[in-house]
Amino acid sequence: MTFSHPSFGALDPDRIIIFDTTLRDGEQSPGFSMNLTEKLRMAEALAELGVDVLEAGFPIASPGDFESVESIARTIKGPVICGLARTGGRDDIARAGEAIRPAERRRIHNFISTSPLHMKYKLRMEPETVLQAVIDGNTLARDYTDDVEWSAEDGSRTDPDFLCRCVEVAIKAGATTINIPDTVGYALPEDIARIFTMLRERVPGAEKVIFSAHNHNDLGLAVANTIAAIRAGVRQVECTINGIGERAGNAALEEIVMAIRTRHDALAWHSGIETPKILRTSKLLSTITGFDVQPNKAIVGRNAFAHESGIHQDGVLKNAATYEIMTPESVGWTKSSLVMGKHSGRAAFRDKLRALGYGEIGDNQLNDAFRRFKDLADRKKVVYDDDLVALVDDEVMRGHDRIRFLSLDVHTGSKAKPRAELELEIDGAAQSAVATGDGPVDATFNAIRDLFAHDAVLRLYSVGAVTEGTDAQARVTVRLEENGKMVDGQGADTDTIVASARAYVHALNKLLVKRARTEPKALSA
Repeated sequence: MTFSHPSFGALDPDRIIIFDTTLRDGEQSPGFSMNLTEKLRMAEALAELGVDVLEAGFPIASPGDFESVESIARTIKGPVICGLARTGGRDDIARAGEAIRPAERRRIHNFISTSPLHMKYKLRMEPETVLQAVIDGNTLARDYTDDVEWSAEDGSRTDPDFLCRCVEVAIKAGATTINIPDTVGYALPEDIARIFTMLRERVPGAEKVIFSAHNHNDLGLAVANTIAAIRAGVRQVECTINGIGERAGNAALEEIVMAIRTRHDALAWHSGIETPKILRTSKLLSTITGFDVQPNKAIVGRNAFAHESGIHQDGVLKNAATYEIMTPESVGWTKSSLVMGKHSGRAAFRDKLRALGYGEIGDNQLNDAFRRFKDLADRKKVVYDDDLVALVDDEVMRGHDRIRFLSLDVHTGSKAKPRAELELEIDGAAQSAVATGDGPVDATFNAIRDLFAHDAVLRLYSVGAVTEGTDAQARVTVRLEENGKMVDGQGADTDTIVASARAYVHALNKLLVKRARTEPKALSA
């Protein structure tokens, strides 16, 4: 059986629509804000990955959010481009409609709370008023696009009869996708299955829409709940790369997609995701946000295909299937290999970047990255793919920063007070400073503060190695907090102090973006 959808036409009933909200729900996480350049790069990667719907942001939240959604709608081809709006806000819906207008395929996703708790304390609205808002909001959204999604915020804790009424009026008002979020991650898989089964059986017109699941991970059940939803008839799943999102995050795209692919015997559905591009997309997001995934994270963690136990190693050597239920290559893992060196030329470097999934890089960014590669090749015996990824991401994603690292000279030891001589480019002008500190990192950070005064407090300083060996590049993460707002920055270099400076500067640039943003009054899903 097939049915028609405004954006997808006749749908294969075994096809799962992947709705990615990394750039919207994911960016709401503390410290995860992105600037326009970073959002566009991430949107390009998500399009290349094969997501069906790309939720680009919440246009009314700020001028910056509107600009990013409109820019993505104008430049990104392939996915349906979606903007979020509150059901009860006519300005919200109008703003979303304007932002997504340039897209080839566009969607407005509007939401309102439906649980007794939310209606009473958050909205302070009566159920009948909420019902009318659902009618008005979806009717208005249809003036901007035929593809309209409606979400019942806190749907998993909503009275079943009232939820059925809300879904019915949303469908009658023109919604083509109905999303029931487990907004606070409270539900169990059987709860999710029961809700969607009820809606499909009880609501008139349910057979004419796509049902969608949006599960948060507060109890670690987001992916399990999503699988339960699919089994109950849901054909769209809302997820994020690396499972990022508010509080404990969202259902992880990579885990859902690979669960369906790996257990096709029990989950007879499929998606359009190009799974070998999963790891590259995951690493790009980590670089942009400054948050690395935990080592034992499913699919994309560095230990996901690592085997230390002798018994496991023996089994894998004899037959990889003994302990690997999917191949590393199926999600983009490959063994690091020496394919680039100090004698490699610009053309080979560009080809290698294409092979690593970067597509076309501007000439200026390529020149800067190539210069850093040559410097790295002179200092490092072996240049691995992961080294190039860390180096190029560090360079490419900083193209429009107000503050740029230029040089650092550190003097330290057990007999003298550490001193850092630092040069930064601030708003296009080179500036230098000399500072001392309790150690070389402290001295470097003091020099940055001298050059760019700020009141942000250092909340996290973390150092890790990109690859192995004493000449490995260090990847440093710095977390800054200012007025309750947190940002994370990352930097990579074979010199840990240089990497630290790059990370701190990256965090400062993200803090400047954060300062300019105006947070929405109420945003969730």
